[in-house]
This record gives sequence, structure tokens and C-alpha cells, in this order.
Amino acid sequence: MNSETAKWIILSGLCVVIIGVVIYFFHDKLNWIGHLPGDMRVEKENFRFYFPVTTMILLSLVLSLLIYIIKRIFM
Repeated sequence: MNSETAKWIILSGLCVVIIGVVIYFFHDKLNWIGHLPGDMRVEKENFRFYFPVTTMILLSLVLSLLIYIIKRIFM
């Protein structure tokens, strides 16, 4: 391991802590996540299927943008 690896591990840990704090304090404001138009939900008597397509696309775009910004700042 070198110092570059240590920086990425610290940055990853900080991101996890920040996400945890946001979820802890704003959980009542984030109830729309997973209930967007385009999220598939099938519920029957003994069967429940849930596939959050739109939520995953939105999450992917946000994470890609964050990774792009972080790479531009640190590299």
C-alpha cells in the first residue's frame, strides 16, 4: 500500500460517514427514494416483487457525477 491508497480509503470512509449522517438526520425527508415513477412494484397475496429502475438510474447518475468531481479535484 502507498499513500495514494490511504487517501482513497480515507475518502471512502468520509463518504460513508456523510451518507450515514444525511440518512440519520433527514430520513423523514428521503421517503421518496424508491417510490419514483418508473419503479416497478408487483404485490400479490404471497408474492412481492420490487425493482426500483428509476431510483437506480438516478443513483447511478449522482454517483458517477460525484466520482467525476472527486477525480478532477484530487488528480
